[in-house]
Amino acid sequence: MKIGLLFGSFNPIHIGHLIIANYMANHTELDKVWLVVTPQNPLKKYGSLINTYDRLEMARLATDNADNIEVSDAELKLPQPSYTIDTLTHLKEKYPQHEFVLIMGSDNLAGLPKWKNYKLILRDYQIYVYPRPGYENADLASHPSVTITMTPLMELSATFIRTALAAKKNVQYFVPDAVLKFIESKNLYR
Repeated sequence: MKIGLLFGSFNPIHIGHLIIANYMANHTELDKVWLVVTPQNPLKKYGSLINTYDRLEMARLATDNADNIEVSDAELKLPQPSYTIDTLTHLKEKYPQHEFVLIMGSDNLAGLPKWKNYKLILRDYQIYVYPRPGYENADLASHPSVTITMTPLMELSATFIRTALAAKKNVQYFVPDAVLKFIESKNLYR
């Protein structure tokens, strides 16, 4: 099986994440997309994330009815911080029958040279890239391992949702209903 890996903190998961995952799972040659919940991105500041298991549960609630989108807790079992190359190596060893493809935004592609062992990622894995505003011409866009997709451009961010929730604004339709109920039941991001 050809599986796309969409890494993220999903703090919280929102419709933008789901649209990207759905596009990749249904409009490319990928068989499935796994949403890999990251406990801590080494390039982001500590302390800005809610509990990892709450983020994992929200991702599961959001994808409950999806046939070809699943949630992975693979990074929860690995040393922290989470480095993509280490997770890819772990998944390749655990699931040798699958081919893994990295899914990332053009903003992450532009910053890929800052990643641990990024040359190994480019050498050993395909990367499917979705557009992000302001990052239309990343230097690595023409690399043979990189495929630029026609994924709909999404300007929605988890930061916007967290800020709106903190200000007690309505975020209905920005997150799936089950996720919104979970957020409200635990009084998250307030």
